[in-house]
Amino acid sequence: MNSSSTRRQATRAKLYEAAVTLIAEQGFSATTVDEIAERAGVAKGTVYYNFKSKTELFEELLRYGVGLLTASLQAAEEETEERGGTRVEALDAMVRAGLVFIDRYPAFTQLYVAELWRTNRAWQSTLMVVRQQAVAVVETVLREGVERGELSEEIDVQLTAAALVGMVLVAALDWQAFQPERSIDDVHAALSRLLHGRVSGR
Repeated sequence: MNSSSTRRQATRAKLYEAAVTLIAEQGFSATTVDEIAERAGVAKGTVYYNFKSKTELFEELLRYGVGLLTASLQAAEEETEERGGTRVEALDAMVRAGLVFIDRYPAFTQLYVAELWRTNRAWQSTLMVVRQQAVAVVETVLREGVERGELSEEIDVQLTAAALVGMVLVAALDWQAFQPERSIDDVHAALSRLLHGRVSGR
């Protein structure tokens, strides 16, 4: 990668960080391009050089953030596979990777979850595409688990994958907002018990 595209990537990352923080604080409509530029420490023209509009910046921010989440889920799955772990262990590693991601990018996660429930946004179709990429990683592992006899053939793969991703997102936001004193290990252990179906105590 040449130095100008490395520079451009670094600038974009700064703009994403500034935008996500401001939008999480005050909402999309109230956030101006001027404020994003100021928070990122760049000229206003730099924003428009990189993105046609504030809407495009936000759309790319969603792609970028969910792309990072998808990559971290994929990496957790691959590491488990390399050490010969089961598919259930891979799902467990993915739950932890999700928590680590959310702990690192809380403002982005908050924004992403909020946007999932809005239906009138310009970036709705982009959001659906990137959400599906993250869920698809989990679906693949669930399907392999069924094929290998680790998981019941009766599970609904699509719904279970969406439920697992949703569980991690919502539980992590709850952890950060209402139980911040708990460690990531503690939260992971609680979700791991759910994943292993040990809620009933049997």
